[in-house]
Amino acid sequence: MPEEPSEQDWTQAETDSGEDKPREACGVFGIWGHPEASKMTYLGLYALQHRGQESCGIAASNGEQVASFRKMGLVAEAFGEEEFSRLRGHLAMGHVRYSTTGSSAIRNAQPITVDYARGSLSMAHNGNLTNAALLRSELEAYGSIFSTTSDTEVIVHLIARSQEARFIDGVVSSLKKVEGAYSLLIMNEKQLIGVRDPHGFRPLCLGRLGESYLLASETCAFDIIDAEYLRDVEPGEMIVIDKYGMQSFKPFAPARHALCVFEFIYFSRPDSYIYNTPVQKVRRALGHALAKESPVPADLVVPVPDSGVCAAIGYSEESGIPFEMGLIRNHYVGRTFIEPSQAIRDFGVKIKLNAVRQVLEGKRVVVVDDSVVRGTSMRKIVKMLRKAGASEVHLRISSPPTTHPCFYGMDFPTRNELVAATHTQDEIAKYLRVDSLAYLSVPAMMKAVDMPEEEFCKACFDGKYPVGLDASSLAEGDKLALEAAAKCS
Repeated sequence: MPEEPSEQDWTQAETDSGEDKPREACGVFGIWGHPEASKMTYLGLYALQHRGQESCGIAASNGEQVASFRKMGLVAEAFGEEEFSRLRGHLAMGHVRYSTTGSSAIRNAQPITVDYARGSLSMAHNGNLTNAALLRSELEAYGSIFSTTSDTEVIVHLIARSQEARFIDGVVSSLKKVEGAYSLLIMNEKQLIGVRDPHGFRPLCLGRLGESYLLASETCAFDIIDAEYLRDVEPGEMIVIDKYGMQSFKPFAPARHALCVFEFIYFSRPDSYIYNTPVQKVRRALGHALAKESPVPADLVVPVPDSGVCAAIGYSEESGIPFEMGLIRNHYVGRTFIEPSQAIRDFGVKIKLNAVRQVLEGKRVVVVDDSVVRGTSMRKIVKMLRKAGASEVHLRISSPPTTHPCFYGMDFPTRNELVAATHTQDEIAKYLRVDSLAYLSVPAMMKAVDMPEEEFCKACFDGKYPVGLDASSLAEGDKLALEAAAKCS
C-alpha cells in the first residue's frame, strides 16, 4: 500500500473535496393550479433540501408573465414574504442544487429563466448531459451567448432556437439532440412540463393536491403539503399540465432503462418512494443482506447517521446483535462554520458527529454505513470510536465498492480519488484501521432492491456506462471511464 498520508493531508483532502460522500443529485418541484403555488413550491423544496444545499430558486407565473428568484444557500434562508410577494400566480416550480456541472455560483443557480421571441421560459434540471460540451460549442459557433457554465442552459438555447410551431414540439425536438440524464421541469406563462430521459437515470414523480397537479424528484415533497402520490413519470415520458388538464406523451425512441441504484442506497430520503418502491424498505433489506453475507461476532450494531441508520437496523434484525446509536449527529451544522484558530484534531468530523462513550466502551462494534468514497471521514470516525473505548471496530458497507465516477447527475470524485479504485479491500481496512471490512456484493444488492437488475445503472460499481461520454466532459483522471463507456454502451 502507498505511504499513508499525514493527519494534515487527510484534513486537507476533506477540506478541498467536501464531505466524504457522493453529493446528491439536484431536486425539482413544480405545481400547476394552486393559488399559493410559490409557497407550495417552497415547502416542496424544503422537503427536498437533502438533494442540494448550494443554491435554490423558484419561478412563478400568473398566466401572463413569469417572475423568478434565486439565491445561494438553503431554502429556509432564501425566501421570505418580500420574495413571495413577487412570486404570484397559480403556476410555479423550483430547484435545489448541487453543482454536478458548472461551478457553485449564483449565475448557475436554477431555475434558469429567460425571455425570448415567444415569451418567457424557465427550466430546472436534475441530471447531467454527457454531450453538453459538444452542443455548447455548436451553439456558440452559430452565435449563442451563454450566461452560465451549467449544461442546463444548452437545452434552453436549443428550445429558444427551435423552429417548431408549438412550444411542446420545440421541447421535444430539442431534447432529441441531447444525451445523458435529465429529469426536467420546464415552464412558460401557461404550461408546466415534466420530462424524464428515455433511460430514466434520475427519478421524477407525479402527484395531485385537490385540482392541482404536482411534479417532484421524490414523494416526500408531496407528503409535506398533504398531496397524493399518483405514480412515477416513466422513462421517456413527457407530462404537460395546463388549463386542459394533465396529458402524457411518449415522444422519444425507447431506450434501455438505467435507473440510478444509488437513489436507494444514499440519495433519497428514507420516507420517499423511488421507482414506485419504498426507500426505507430497500435500505433495511440491504442491511439484512449485508448481515447474511458478512457476519461477525460483536456486541453492538452502530450506524453512521443519518444515511446508515436503515441498513444498520436491517443488519441488527438479521444478525440479532443489538442496535445502538453510538454516534450522534449534530443536525444544526450549516454549510460554513467558524473553526477556532487553536487547531482541534479532526474538527471537521467532530462538529458533525460525536461518539457516545457509555454505549461504546469495551464493546465490539459493527459500524454500518452506506458507502465509502475517499475514506478520509471514515478513518476519523473509526478513530473517534476507538477513543470512546470500542474494543473492536468492524466496518460493514451496504453497497459494493465505488470504483468509477458518475457522469449522470451525481458529483463523484475522479476515479483516482476513489479509494476502492486504487486499493485492495485489505489495504482499505488497514488505512481505515478497522478490525475487518466488508462491502455488499452486487448480486446481494440487486436481490435486496428486488427489481430487475437490467433496469438499473450500476456504473459507479462496475464501470459499465449505459450512455457514451464526450471526452471533453471528462477530467484527465477519468479517461479510463470513457474507454469503459465505449465498450459497454
